Amino acid sequence: MQIKNLALIVAAGAGKRFGGEVPKQYLPIDGETMLGKTVRAFLEHPEIDAVRVVIAKGDKKIYNECFPKGVDKLLDPVIGGAERQDSVRLGLESLQKLKPENVLIHDAARPYVSHDLITRILETLDKYDSAIPVVSVKDSVRVDGKAVNRDEVFVVQTPQGFHYKRIYDAHKKVKANFTDDAQVADAAGVRLHFVAGDEANIKITTLTDLKPQNSNPITRVGMGFDVHAFETGTHVTICGIKIPHSHQLKGHSDADVGLHALVDAILGAIGEGDIGEHFPPNDKKWKNADSAKFVQHAAELAAQKNAVINNVDITIICEEPKLTPYKAKMKVRVAEILKISPDCVNIKATTTEKLGFTGRKEGIAAQAVATIVFLG
Repeated sequence: MQIKNLALIVAAGAGKRFGGEVPKQYLPIDGETMLGKTVRAFLEHPEIDAVRVVIAKGDKKIYNECFPKGVDKLLDPVIGGAERQDSVRLGLESLQKLKPENVLIHDAARPYVSHDLITRILETLDKYDSAIPVVSVKDSVRVDGKAVNRDEVFVVQTPQGFHYKRIYDAHKKVKANFTDDAQVADAAGVRLHFVAGDEANIKITTLTDLKPQNSNPITRVGMGFDVHAFETGTHVTICGIKIPHSHQLKGHSDADVGLHALVDAILGAIGEGDIGEHFPPNDKKWKNADSAKFVQHAAELAAQKNAVINNVDITIICEEPKLTPYKAKMKVRVAEILKISPDCVNIKATTTEKLGFTGRKEGIAAQAVATIVFLG
């Protein structure tokens, strides 16, 4: 495959400043993941021949959930390093056999990159070894307490474009830990050529950056409740975790009482009915289905409405089995399904003091509350 222009998306960061355990590039934004939105901008540009993503070592599973196999122009991801510069170098190294003429290096946390900006970068690379997008500074600037002429200061963005061989050689040569590739190129003697950036091409660093233009986000709360009776079996599945038990829960799908309550809570918050409307119990398609699919569907509906799941709280009500040893695993699993931080998930377990059907050990009930923020 002849490749002239290749986009290298750096997505190996942990998003420490953003907070939470799920890297920010996998969180929902505008109806898709941040990484998905970023990658799509390059895949849909007619002059970009291929896209490769650099991911963290432990992120292969969550990456695969973002992109089905066989996406046109999307190459297999490569594993990055400890620092951004390490990740870019490893990404560039993986392109040796492809020998692209130009490479555009872009941060996954800039999902609003425009086709116009990509085109400006590519047009500049027809004449120069590099193309670095910058925007002017609007605020007054001081360095070490002293005023600086803001007309002489600008902010550097990505994608930063280079002739592939020049930037790869620069990364092999320069060992200092810089924060962007323009600094690496400059240190290696590559002349930098600047182009107009894009004010909308913001970098998502904190939660408030997700939709900064909306000063009045709307918060809604939904509640869900579900019950399943026991039948003969070897385990129960609650919040995605299989727990050994003398009985299993009776239901058309996997009868995950915790996730079913969660689905109704999310649907309630976004005004989308209940679980039975979306997954009818008489539809053979959902026989023995993994309830994680139901939760993901509800989360996708929320994302389509430009809503972020801010917090979920699930209470499991039963006498048996004892759930305390499994609550931490449930918390992590629910966070994985929703692609949110485990800090935003709470799992509680309680009994009815041997009263009612749960007290008689006839089944398990669950309640869930979901708090969702509509970003406008």
